[in-house]
Amino acid sequence: MPEPLKLMYNRSFLQDFASKVQSAYPPFEDTAFLSDVLQGDWEELELKARMRRISIVLGRYLPTPFTAALDILYRIDEQCVGFPYLFFPDFVEVHGQAEHDFEAALDALERFTSKSSSEFAIRTFLLRDPKHTMVRMLHWAKSLNEHVRRLASEGCRPRLPWGQALPMFKLDPAPVLEILEKLKADSSLYVRKSVANNLNDIAKDNPDLVKQTARNWYGSDPLTDWIVRRGCRSLLKQADPEILSLFGYSSWDSSTDESLITTASLQIQPQTLAIGGEIQLHFELQARPGEPLRIRLEYAIDFVKASGRASRKLFMLADRTLDGAATLSGTRKHRFADLTTRRHYPGLHRIVLLVNGQEYAEASLTLIPQMSESL
Repeated sequence: MPEPLKLMYNRSFLQDFASKVQSAYPPFEDTAFLSDVLQGDWEELELKARMRRISIVLGRYLPTPFTAALDILYRIDEQCVGFPYLFFPDFVEVHGQAEHDFEAALDALERFTSKSSSEFAIRTFLLRDPKHTMVRMLHWAKSLNEHVRRLASEGCRPRLPWGQALPMFKLDPAPVLEILEKLKADSSLYVRKSVANNLNDIAKDNPDLVKQTARNWYGSDPLTDWIVRRGCRSLLKQADPEILSLFGYSSWDSSTDESLITTASLQIQPQTLAIGGEIQLHFELQARPGEPLRIRLEYAIDFVKASGRASRKLFMLADRTLDGAATLSGTRKHRFADLTTRRHYPGLHRIVLLVNGQEYAEASLTLIPQMSESL
C-alpha cells in the first residue's frame, strides 16, 4: 500500500525548504517556521490542508508587502520544482488577493505553473474577477511555454477535479471556448489533453454547445480530431446519436427496423460472487448482413449502492469495424474489489452488453458479503 501523499510534507522536507528560503533571505526564522507549521493538529491534516497551513505560516515569516515576499520566492523557485511545491501557487492564492497585487499575483501564477501547477490557485482569481483574469488567460494561450498554455485551459475548466467549481462557466462557457479555440491544434499533447478534458467538462452542463463545437472542429486537423474525440467521451458513453454519427458509428435503421446485431449473448461465471472476487464475462455477437458496421462495444454494470438503488458504470470492450454478418467474441475478467472511487454492496447486479449504446444481451450477478463481513 503506497504512503498517503500528505506524508511528503514532513519535517525533513520542511527543513530543506526552510534552508532554501534562508539562503535567499537570511532573516528568515527557520526554527519558528517549522514549529508553527507542525504544531497542533498537523498529523491529522490531509494533503490540501497541509499545503494551506504551509502557505499561511510562510506568509508570517516572509517580509511585506506581497511583492517583497514574491521576490524571495523568485530567488529559489528554480530549486523548488514538482508536485510538493504546489504551495507556491497556493501562497499566491492566500496572500495575493489585494486589489493592488492583482497583476503581480497573476504574474507569479504564470511563473510558478511550470514548476508545479497553478491550475487550482487561479480559480480564486477567476471567481473574483472573471473578465480581468480571462484576458490574462487568453494571453497565456499564446505563450511559447506549454505549461502556461495548459494553465490557460486547465485553470478555467468548469468542473476541475479537486478544484473549486466555476459556476459562471457552467452557465455560460463562451469565454472558455474562446480560449480553447486558440489551443484546438496545439503541438503539445500535455495541452491537448487539457483542452479535451475542458470540453468534456462543458459537455456535462452544455451538451448542445459541445456538439456544435465538435461539428465545427472535427475534420480540420488530426490534432484537433484527437481533442474532439476525447472531449466528447461522456457524450459517447451516453450514446448521443449526433456524436455517434459524427465519429462514423453505425446506427439502428428506424425506417427498416433493422438492428445492428442479429444475435448476441453474454455469459458470466460465477453467477454468485463474494465482494473482492472476480468474474469472467464471455460475449459473442453477429453483425447484420450487408455493409460494414462501425461499432463501439461496451459492457455496463448496474452497481447496487448503499441505498439499494443502482448506478451504471460502462467499460469498453472493443471499438472496430465489422464486416456484414461477421461474428465477434471474447472474454473479459472483472474484479469486484473495493476501490477508493467505488465501494461494492451485496445485491443483484445487472450486467448488459451494449453496441453503440443499445442493449443486446444481459446477465445477472448476485454479489454477497465477504466471509469476514458475514460472520
